[in-house]
Amino acid sequence: MKFNYVGDTGLMVSELCFGTMTFGGVDAGTWSQIASVPQKEVNQMLKAVFDAGINFIDTANVYSFGQSEQLLGQGLKDLGINRDEVVVATKVLGPMSENPNDVGLSRYHIFNSVDASLKRLQLDHIDILYVHGVDAKVPVEQILQSLNDIVATGKVRYIAICNWPAWMVAKAQAIAEHKGWQKFIGLQYYYSAVSRDIETELVPMAQDHNLAIFPWSPLAGGFLTGKYSREGSSEKGSRRADFDFPPIDKDKAFSLVDVMQELAATHQVSVAEIALAWVRHQKSVTSTIIGAKTIDQLQSNIKSTEINLSKEDLEKIDAVSPKPKLYPGWMVQRQSRYRQ
Repeated sequence: MKFNYVGDTGLMVSELCFGTMTFGGVDAGTWSQIASVPQKEVNQMLKAVFDAGINFIDTANVYSFGQSEQLLGQGLKDLGINRDEVVVATKVLGPMSENPNDVGLSRYHIFNSVDASLKRLQLDHIDILYVHGVDAKVPVEQILQSLNDIVATGKVRYIAICNWPAWMVAKAQAIAEHKGWQKFIGLQYYYSAVSRDIETELVPMAQDHNLAIFPWSPLAGGFLTGKYSREGSSEKGSRRADFDFPPIDKDKAFSLVDVMQELAATHQVSVAEIALAWVRHQKSVTSTIIGAKTIDQLQSNIKSTEINLSKEDLEKIDAVSPKPKLYPGWMVQRQSRYRQ
């Protein structure tokens, strides 16, 4: 397992990050379509993760409404994991109850949410706290001040972002620089070979600001596992049959899977391992978030780090992989030719 620096923080994380969205799911509404892993299996997975050298664990307060955090925290305790050997990330934004203030990025909710997460995780600090998305009712400057102050308490070490547009991230970094506040250190965004939207604005912005990128759903919600074809799913009860997310262009995705199946046969691995290897090969990526419902899925995902895709392999994927060609990106590329 390789380790990469997180931006310019000096913090190092494994090239794979273990995502815990599948933990819990008991009486958790929509989350029950995604999560189903109980404590015993949680502990087995965590042991496999640490045995493989992964030191980066990702969860969120909203995953099964706190169950994921609870199961993760108990698993770390059961296994006797040294706190200094694991980087734990969680998130704040989503509604945790019907209480109107138990949601969003208000100072009230950020502080309450961190305390609640720490209690569920059985930890005294969170290594990375993500804002899980946009709160249109709270000014960016106010969000940043609250995050700066929560870091000052010692309950959070670093702050990061999920799902904000590039202009908002850049604005936030400029405000933090001006005020002398904590800056965001990384971005957790949806990124896979079938959904490369972040390459248009977010990746160049991240490179300019030296922000780490942690892709979520690198298998496009299970679509890039080889279980799906134009004839249908080969696995009964597959995730997308119940929860068709994140959205993708399925016609292009089928063509991509065809190519990945050929590469999988050449490398004697699974389609999922090829898809994960592709994400890992992208220069902008610091740590790829993997999840699993079974220990076999987890072990397969971990094995993807052993795959080295050749230039020719990557070109074959690029030939069918949907690339963003949005304005003004294509115009910038066109008009920059005089400098090449």
